[in-house]
Amino acid sequence: MNNVNSLFSSLWQDYIARLSPSAGKVHQLLSNNDELINDHIALRTFNLPKVGLQTLAAPFLAIGYKACETYDFEAKKLKAQHFEHPDPNAPLVFISELLVEELSPEIQDIIHGLVEQVPAHYFATSDFLSSGRPWTLSFEDYQVLAKESEYASWLAAHGYGANHFTVYVNQLEAFAEVVDVNQHLRDAGFAMNEVGGEVKGSPEVYLEQSSTMADKVKVNFTEGEFEIPGGFYEFAKRYTLPSGKIYTGFVAASADKIFESTDR
Repeated sequence: MNNVNSLFSSLWQDYIARLSPSAGKVHQLLSNNDELINDHIALRTFNLPKVGLQTLAAPFLAIGYKACETYDFEAKKLKAQHFEHPDPNAPLVFISELLVEELSPEIQDIIHGLVEQVPAHYFATSDFLSSGRPWTLSFEDYQVLAKESEYASWLAAHGYGANHFTVYVNQLEAFAEVVDVNQHLRDAGFAMNEVGGEVKGSPEVYLEQSSTMADKVKVNFTEGEFEIPGGFYEFAKRYTLPSGKIYTGFVAASADKIFESTDR
């Protein structure tokens, strides 16, 4: 687990420093000074040869993760896959990629221009997973991307890093239900993602999820610094399958709504 711990530790440090500064406070509110179990992280990329889903998966496969289910998000033009480690205490990994060829020619040109800036050796070590943006981007192009695909604009602005970490609600002593976690955070001043209801999923699909709305963070563009949505914190409660095992997959209909936590 040493390799797993060090990789997730670097992802966490990048996440709370750059993408979701409020995550540290949420962590404190829920942890009672105990270590929280991280259910999963999510990563975003484009489906282009150099930077596609398999490029992001490689560092996880190298430390023992195995590819599991795949998911389609037709409306958002995304494909995704989740990965599991043989150690059940290791977090799940959810990687999605934007189907660039399904976007307008203008958007495709911008994205190809970004990816062309990335040297091939950039992906030689796992450091790229928490290294941010490997290209320069104008705020003008960010806004053009955002009009067609919030996902594209977020990825273009932030590059690589954990879009979110996830508290495993099953382990919490103070809260048995996702809705109680939501209320506790609301009382502390956090905005929750209400798209598709404050709790996505149900015991019938063996997974319930909720999330905060993304922090606003300052990002450098060629024209200067602008404040845009960063990362968010998610909460997941998993239920036992008829086989007696805890469900470890994802529910596409719920994940679709979670993606909207970073909407402007």
